Amino acid sequence: MPPLDPATLATPLTADRVVAALRAAGCVFAEDEARLILAAARTPDRLADLVARRVAGHPLELVVGWAEFAGLRIAVEPGVFVPRRRTEFLVEQALAHAPGASVVVDLCCGSGALGAALAAALGAVELHAADIDPAAVRCARRNVPATGHVHTGDLFEALPAQVRGRVDILAANVPYVPTGEVGLLPAEARDHEPLVALDGGTDGLDVLRRVAAEAPHWLAPGGCLLVETSERQSDAALDAFTRAGLTAHLATDDARGATVVLGVTAAAAPGR
Repeated sequence: MPPLDPATLATPLTADRVVAALRAAGCVFAEDEARLILAAARTPDRLADLVARRVAGHPLELVVGWAEFAGLRIAVEPGVFVPRRRTEFLVEQALAHAPGASVVVDLCCGSGALGAALAAALGAVELHAADIDPAAVRCARRNVPATGHVHTGDLFEALPAQVRGRVDILAANVPYVPTGEVGLLPAEARDHEPLVALDGGTDGLDVLRRVAAEAPHWLAPGGCLLVETSERQSDAALDAFTRAGLTAHLATDDARGATVVLGVTAAAAPGR
């Protein structure tokens, strides 16, 4: 996006001026974005700063400080992965397969959007969220319910031992962009989101394979693992789930461009 004309900042930014600046910068939904930015700005100086950041190419969610996800307002901060609306499909799939879940884990939690959405839908659950990035952990603590727990660490190493074998829903929004394609991402993601939340290794599935291999040790009988991936990676992702001993299948939502791999552990035998 082009820089904001300094002359624009020399005069009060009315709603019309904000829309014009955003439209000139290439924002397709300039009117909608202007309303959000105006609502987030408490002073003229703050408004000018927010408009300048958006025109400079900062993601709208990071400019206004929040993202809408599954009907919730999720706080986001610079340097933290912004939850995508397509990932709401993963939440819907989790709820459909485990509507009575009592223990939920949000792995690679980023802002904690998945965990927050699942807890909001399920009610009184034991929720654990974890991420390797301290900035993400700080942000997740703003979004996860006060009864939830947010941990810092590498995948399952971050979780308390007492969760092992008890997880009903394990949601993992792992990075799945192949290393060689990170540079092809839109600038809003490439320049403003952490590499650790985007780069999934040579074929994009390094972290997914690690999660799938370890998940059966943490899932309760009949518990489910859900991971978002891309359509072209789906066969390899399904294979990773199957190799881990999970009964796996694919769920897609063409309207949102969402692909979710779901794996389920064997249920406990009757009477156990």
